Amino acid sequence: MTPRRYKPQLVGLIVAIVWTTIDQISKSIAQSTLANGPHFLFGHIGFALIYNYGFAFSLASGKTIVVTVLEVAISAFVAYSLARTKDLPMAIAYGLILGGAFGNIFDRFFRHNHGGVIDFFYTGFWPTFNVADIGVVVGLLMILFIIRRPRSSGQESTSQAEESSK
Repeated sequence: MTPRRYKPQLVGLIVAIVWTTIDQISKSIAQSTLANGPHFLFGHIGFALIYNYGFAFSLASGKTIVVTVLEVAISAFVAYSLARTKDLPMAIAYGLILGGAFGNIFDRFFRHNHGGVIDFFYTGFWPTFNVADIGVVVGLLMILFIIRRPRSSGQESTSQAEESSK
């Protein structure tokens, strides 16, 4: 019996759904437990409830409609890229990015924060962030490393054969 192979697109979609779910659960917990103030684990590092109305690092704060439209457009491009990929690591990276984007877009549309995204990981030296942001950053880093990874000898010989047949 041969092992079952899953389509990378399906794996990426599952990653996106799971990551969005984890993000939304964590934000609900943060919103209910941090409403009365921050909780520090050691020093200034801990959890604090912040509403971000812009992009990462609160860039373009106050331009919620523009930010939301750009997030939706970028998400559509990533979803298109996921649908076309045949590479499992790329599909996982796209899934993490989509899961993060969907989590933040969900905040803007469905939570009653006037378009703000819930951030709660607080360091005191870095902008406050959330689980969605972690997914986007890890997904982007994965893509950078995947693009830079050396090709296996099988891929090189296939591309060399294609070049020689032209």
